[in-house]
Amino acid sequence: MKKYLEKIFAACLVSLTLIGCNSKESELKTSDNLEKKDQLVFVNYRDIRDLNPHLYAGEMYAQEILYETLVNIGPNGYEPCLAESWNISEDGKIYTFNIRKNVKFSDGTICDANAIKANFDAILENKNRHTWLEMMNLLESVDLIDDYTIQIKLSKPYYPMLTELGVTRPFAIISPKAMKNGSTKDGVNAYIGTGPYILKEFVTDEYAIFEANENYWGKVPEIKKILVKVIPDNQTRILALEKGEIDLIFGKNMIDADAVNKYKNSDKFTVALSEATSTRQIVINTNNKILKDKNVRYALQHATNKDAISQGVFYGLEKPADTLFAKTVPYCNIDLKPFKFDMELSNKYLDESGWIKGNDGIRTKDGEKLELNLLYNSDSVTEKTISEYLQAEYKKIGIVINIIGQEEQSYRDNMKAGNFDMVFNICWGTPYDPQSSLAAMRQRVYGDYAAQLGLNDKVEIDEAITKILVSTDDIKRQELYTFVLTRLHEDAVYIPLTYECNKAIYTSKLKNVKFTQTQYEVPFAEMKFGE
Repeated sequence: MKKYLEKIFAACLVSLTLIGCNSKESELKTSDNLEKKDQLVFVNYRDIRDLNPHLYAGEMYAQEILYETLVNIGPNGYEPCLAESWNISEDGKIYTFNIRKNVKFSDGTICDANAIKANFDAILENKNRHTWLEMMNLLESVDLIDDYTIQIKLSKPYYPMLTELGVTRPFAIISPKAMKNGSTKDGVNAYIGTGPYILKEFVTDEYAIFEANENYWGKVPEIKKILVKVIPDNQTRILALEKGEIDLIFGKNMIDADAVNKYKNSDKFTVALSEATSTRQIVINTNNKILKDKNVRYALQHATNKDAISQGVFYGLEKPADTLFAKTVPYCNIDLKPFKFDMELSNKYLDESGWIKGNDGIRTKDGEKLELNLLYNSDSVTEKTISEYLQAEYKKIGIVINIIGQEEQSYRDNMKAGNFDMVFNICWGTPYDPQSSLAAMRQRVYGDYAAQLGLNDKVEIDEAITKILVSTDDIKRQELYTFVLTRLHEDAVYIPLTYECNKAIYTSKLKNVKFTQTQYEVPFAEMKFGE
């Protein structure tokens, strides 16, 4: 099994076209510059895109270093940021934030309560874009108390409030002078924040340059300049690291298991792996006429060898996933019976539903083939590898799987619209899970809403999720989470594959490379070079 998977994976890598670094990029850094200890060369598979902090297109690592939020989410919970303190009313409906003094945006504008309110006003002007956040449905007003105090009033208590105010977007704060006529919904004039770095230069699909914000209110970073090169291909990124052209590769989808194994005992490079951040999964569309039958969904569950995927594709770096969320995720340590790998049981479920194997080994019912499409993101070598493996495995129980790869935007559009039988996805991950992943299931945010439309208990599940979000009783909240997670598990809507982890490979001269509570953040401001 493992050798079979390794062959597929190797074939995928060989088939990729190696993309050389643009000559314009190579001119940006001389060999002398690369030796300076205050400059770091980072790499990403695409450019920074639109860094408007109130929309969702930009690269989150870049938004994290340009902009800040009222609160931070730290290892021990919520921490002060632009708000140096806050108070929550006894009924949980009123949040009063005391804004930090002597903070300026990188364009020199004062960041006070007036600037914070201007940002909330801009976000609320585009409210329909953010309705996946239950807070948007509960928000009654954002009031300016004085120049350094702002108050947010809700119609009901909302327990994920501080989490949503602390994640990368959409509540990051941009300079009011960068807005277009006080608005951000149609774009911004510049990417101006209060963060530890400022954006100095970028060329689409080639590079971006960030420099330390010397007027930063906190500790000014030791890394004074970050050059981000755009290298789409995995193998080309690794070659650039080996040649000393880049210092750091960071991200769960930026590094494959082969590279981790290659460098884990290296003196020249350091490998770092985080705890589980999110769940790699396949979403099953229960509105599909074949997949409406729970027996077919159960057959697919039992025919999925997660141990083989974990070992054969990820060399055990990503552990097999038994449930939609890992037990380490808040409220998710509940007793759910995993779907064990059992081909005999899969065949039994299909037999019971009247799907009969023909001479060619493919099952039919009422003259129709048991044939399904599996959609994946063509930018992901890993998803293609797993797709080909599952295609071969599911054929053993008489199911034809057509694998369809699409570039990321098309893949996401079709997932959101419900144009799939089965589709690869991941849960939102830390710190969004489980509340944000579940909240988004009630609307067409990703594929979850469409996938669940064939469930008899869809309305009941959605109502329980809404109650979770406004519950002030932790015991009751746990009961509701247990109900929702149990229903989704027993309805077999999701095939959890593995628990993803964040990964980094970097020159051993680079220190303080860490993983934070927000999986999309790259903490450049804490890094430094040293022997």
